[in-house]
Amino acid sequence: MGEWIFFSFILGIGLAADAFSVSVADAFSHPEMGRPKRLLTAGVFGGFQMAMPLIGWLLVRTAEDVFSALERAVPWIAMIILTVLGTRMIAESLRGDADPEADGGSLLWQGLATSIDALSAGLTMSSFDAGRAFATSLIIGAVTFGLCLAGLFLGRRLGKHQKLQRYAGIIGGAVLILIGIRIAWNGVL
Repeated sequence: MGEWIFFSFILGIGLAADAFSVSVADAFSHPEMGRPKRLLTAGVFGGFQMAMPLIGWLLVRTAEDVFSALERAVPWIAMIILTVLGTRMIAESLRGDADPEADGGSLLWQGLATSIDALSAGLTMSSFDAGRAFATSLIIGAVTFGLCLAGLFLGRRLGKHQKLQRYAGIIGGAVLILIGIRIAWNGVL
């Protein structure tokens, strides 16, 4: 029992790394982000990270051939989504019209892009029964939520520095693009 819980926490930390990085970039770009938005952001990332392994587990349990084909496309899908969002963030920053409170759609896309690799976690959970798969996914979601809150705190602190603030949107967008490239690169290797 203890091994399985330890495995779930380690898996959660590994899967949350991209969401943590995006959280830092988001808060860095928008240090005025209020507590409700920070909680929502961490909740969206944690929710997606919880749901995706379950979806992967279901796919493996029901349609292994379909999942195998989908798994090859996962890194590329994440890269495309994050590149589009990063490019958009950079463009908004250059135009000076970024509004973090009005853009829930970007948050959902970020949550999807950073958690899509968690579909593959369904493979590691394929031997689990439904209860253990759900509990593992719940742990992954909770770990992601906590790490994203820490990332938002860190990004907010960095974003409040006046010298950095002028470039925050550009840096945040570039970070999203680089995370997307890293996901794709790791998926190829």
